[in-house]
Amino acid sequence: MSVLHVSKDNFDSVKTSQKPVLLDFYADWCGPCRMVSPIVEEIAEENPQYLIGKINIDKEPELAQKFHVLSIPTLVVIKNGNVVRQSTGARPKAEILAMLKD
Repeated sequence: MSVLHVSKDNFDSVKTSQKPVLLDFYADWCGPCRMVSPIVEEIAEENPQYLIGKINIDKEPELAQKFHVLSIPTLVVIKNGNVVRQSTGARPKAEILAMLKD
């Protein structure tokens, strides 16, 4: 499964997904975001049991505000419509997968 580009237009369907959701808040100009991006894409390809989305904070500032994103990259895990994990900064693949499994 590929990464879904999340916007305010499709956010409600993402939030109410039956699958655990990983949201990657990023910006094109952010170096650490460019390091995390291929990891997030790899997780999406290898783990169809998760819904993986990316949110460009420059294009979707309302969503960034809603999640209190002050630094990027920020990773957010949503289960059953609720935020259960949130972390800021580049993370290795194992840590990101652990966030989804906990």
